[in-house]
Amino acid sequence: MALQQAEDAFIPALSAVPVLKKQLSTADFRLSVSTLRINGILPSRGDVQVQAENLATQLKQDSVVEDISTDRGVISFKVNRKLLAQKLLEPFEKGQDEKFGLNSELLNTLKRGTTLVEYSSPNIAKKFHAGHLRSTIIGNFIANLKQTLGNNVIRMNYLGDWGMQFGLLGAGFGQFGSEEKLKQNPLQHLFEVYVRMNKEAEHNEDMKQAARDFFKQLEQHESQAVSLWQQFRQITVDEYQHIYKRLGVHFDIYSGESFHQDQAQEVVQQLQSQGLLKTSEKGTGVVDLSPAGDMNSVCTVLRSDGTTLYITRDIAAAIDRKEKYNFDEMIYVTDKSQVNHFNQLFQILLVMGHSWADRCQHVPFGLVQGMSTRTGEVVFLEDVLDEARARMLHNMSQAKSKYEMDNPEDTAEKVGISALLVQDFRGPLLSDYRFDWDRMLQAQGDTGVFLQYTHARLCRSVLLQRNADIDATTFDPSLLLEQTSMTILQHLLRYDEVLYQSAQDLQPKHLVNFLLKLCHLTASAHRELLVKGSPPDVAQARLRLFRGSCSVLANGMRILGMCPVDKM
Repeated sequence: MALQQAEDAFIPALSAVPVLKKQLSTADFRLSVSTLRINGILPSRGDVQVQAENLATQLKQDSVVEDISTDRGVISFKVNRKLLAQKLLEPFEKGQDEKFGLNSELLNTLKRGTTLVEYSSPNIAKKFHAGHLRSTIIGNFIANLKQTLGNNVIRMNYLGDWGMQFGLLGAGFGQFGSEEKLKQNPLQHLFEVYVRMNKEAEHNEDMKQAARDFFKQLEQHESQAVSLWQQFRQITVDEYQHIYKRLGVHFDIYSGESFHQDQAQEVVQQLQSQGLLKTSEKGTGVVDLSPAGDMNSVCTVLRSDGTTLYITRDIAAAIDRKEKYNFDEMIYVTDKSQVNHFNQLFQILLVMGHSWADRCQHVPFGLVQGMSTRTGEVVFLEDVLDEARARMLHNMSQAKSKYEMDNPEDTAEKVGISALLVQDFRGPLLSDYRFDWDRMLQAQGDTGVFLQYTHARLCRSVLLQRNADIDATTFDPSLLLEQTSMTILQHLLRYDEVLYQSAQDLQPKHLVNFLLKLCHLTASAHRELLVKGSPPDVAQARLRLFRGSCSVLANGMRILGMCPVDKM
């Protein structure tokens, strides 16, 4: 290298040129001189364009790089076209479709280790609300991404199975519960009992006290209260697992606040022995988090009656997980209303002496607005999934497809879920967004339906290759030099960068937009690069290109949590 530096020093400064900018440029890669200056590889003074030109004169064209140019402090490289096609599509010849892009030098710079992802985390004895959908699908995406990039991933569902709501539910079931209704429609009945008791307790002090008493019995392990709680917990987990199966989501561990009730008391004792626990004027136990130590910013960890809070159990849970799983990073996925909670959690862990709290991260997300079904405003996730499947089935029945499907309902379910995911993932996670059934299920435009349709179409092309008995083991890359093919190949060059970017900020939008762009480019190529009627060697080369697109599309969809369909 001209600068006598190891090759990996240049990786942060080198990137594939996005297809959007290729109308004016045929370059494949660009090297940012500004990044080289920031990283101390080049002097930070002087004209950046002059530096780029000086560096470019030292770089030589060869059998790989056929053109080098500079503009505005960027050095651009054009790779030999035949070599580009050959090397990019090589994995699809060797049956390494799933490894495409994953062995890049860029991804090798990422730290790998054990990642614990806590997501979904609904409350026991309540139906799975549509509001839990975001935590579930975002957490699943993060877990899939980390696993794809070579991490050992622990997927954890931390259930809200403790706290004062169980006081309300336990006392409420004694007042308004029915064993018969519990058998018929368990979660619906528990939900109704909870809503009724909550309403009563608002203006009835006796009911409020009964709820406090029941929760205290739970904290003291009173057998009747614990038995009722266990029954409610099991009913709920069974119901949730049915929903998770539909979403293609699984967990390695079902944990919950209840697992850490005793450890929470130990946390209180540790805080006390470290001199971190203070008593407020109201008699509650607090930790002072104010920089000046003047109690300006405190976090309550103990009620005045001595019972623990959500954050106390979260501190205990984090310490327990570090001891059990020795994670290298832990990621919590919840809505943005809990940003302050997690800031306090990480701060308390640090002041307790747990330096690993720096490797804990909260991924917050915004709210979904306007998600309702035709039947009413209280939206349970199962209703949303049923409606997505029904609407998709209707749309499919209206479409003029000449391909028979083995199981239209199953296809409608998978495509409907993909549509939900793409609508959710297209923008920044922190943004609220408005749910729109019609836009979500459109077959054209940037939707999950379009992704699935393009994948199914590409599958048919690959199937055509098998049916026509075209030899797929060798192909001539010089038959893929027209601009339509090159644009797809140049776009595929960016796949590792997109995964890298996703790993940096844990946002699915980069991958979604990359896949949608790949679909648009492939749709154009499908119209222009005909396979049927072409000479065998041309057909073979084009089918290799379509197979590559099909594989990358399927790999990316799986990371997002979709199940690719091969017929639509």
